Amino acid sequence: MAQPAATAAAWPDDPVPLALDTAPVPAYGSGSLADLLPTLAAGLGVPGLEHRIAELTPADRVCVFLIDGLGWEQIRSHPAEAPFLHALLGSSRGGTGRPLTSGFPATTATSLASVGTGLHPGAHGLAGYTVRDPDTGELMNQLRWRPWTPPQVWQPYPTVFQLADAAGVHTAQVSSPAFQDTPLTKIALSGGTFHGRLSGEDRMDLAAQRLAAADRALVYTYYSEVDGAGHRFGVDSDAWRGQLMHADQLVQRLAEQLPPRSALYVTADHGMVDIPFDEDARIDFDEDWELRAGVALLGGEGRARHVYAVPGARSDVLACWREVLGDRFWVASREEALAAGWFGPEVDERVHGRIGDVIAAAHDDVAITASVNEPHESAMAGMHGSMTAAEQLVPLLEVRS
Repeated sequence: MAQPAATAAAWPDDPVPLALDTAPVPAYGSGSLADLLPTLAAGLGVPGLEHRIAELTPADRVCVFLIDGLGWEQIRSHPAEAPFLHALLGSSRGGTGRPLTSGFPATTATSLASVGTGLHPGAHGLAGYTVRDPDTGELMNQLRWRPWTPPQVWQPYPTVFQLADAAGVHTAQVSSPAFQDTPLTKIALSGGTFHGRLSGEDRMDLAAQRLAAADRALVYTYYSEVDGAGHRFGVDSDAWRGQLMHADQLVQRLAEQLPPRSALYVTADHGMVDIPFDEDARIDFDEDWELRAGVALLGGEGRARHVYAVPGARSDVLACWREVLGDRFWVASREEALAAGWFGPEVDERVHGRIGDVIAAAHDDVAITASVNEPHESAMAGMHGSMTAAEQLVPLLEVRS
């Protein structure tokens, strides 16, 4: 599953479409983000859930700390800035470490839904940053939930936290107060009690307290600023390195407060890559007449695009995108992506229409921007979404007490 991080390539004179079978499909069912909470909750005795990640052993008290935007490759590359996390990649400090696959696309809304529901994207239905709502024909931003859509209609399955709470496990989420009532929290991370704290230090302290509050406990906590620094300044910028150092300190702070019979699991929703600010690396859809031809809506994000064709133009759009993007993107029809398992082993019928007629996933350090319609996203230094190791591999680091 792991592959070297992608590197930028010059635009080829005679582009050859990248073979779809070279795309490293996420390890759904045994080693993806969607498999983590069902495994942990099964170990706590929650009925109806399976132990999917073989090497994880049960603990009475379990905490999942998700650091937004911190991929496995980024931890490996920064031992000086993240000494505690880096040590957990191996077997020192009494912990073990391995990568999980994020799921496709490797983006926050999709990944948080996978974590919280224990379902792959084709089931929970949050199949991208923005996707078409088949009922309205509009693009739906699943991170910001715009335009507003009834959450339980969009994602009808219970969360693992709800199942754990119903089974008598003390269940809590400790995060920013701003996230308490968002639709994404309601359909992906709700169940038990929510505790809002502004600072990362306060979240770590309270997470440890919630773990100690019962003999069986499942606690989730979250830190978003690593992702924010990566988007604004790029991975490996001074600002990003500073956030990595702070996240490392937060993990150590929580680990040192674990009550007896506890297990802490540190993970992330995706990694990130820096995209050079030049026209070769940033292909502007709004300025490219070839890519726009026959396209009704452009969804997804720069490195994982959902392309919705006007009626009758699907085949032409697919052929054009393959020819223009050459060997720098995996470009698939909806049917090809579903058959390859990009969104999981099965895709619910209600989700089919959300997935693009054409899906383009970046292989090299490139992105399809949209300077007019997506000015904020197009200006980001760091991006994510695709299936390269730098984006797709996320940590599963364990500390036990």
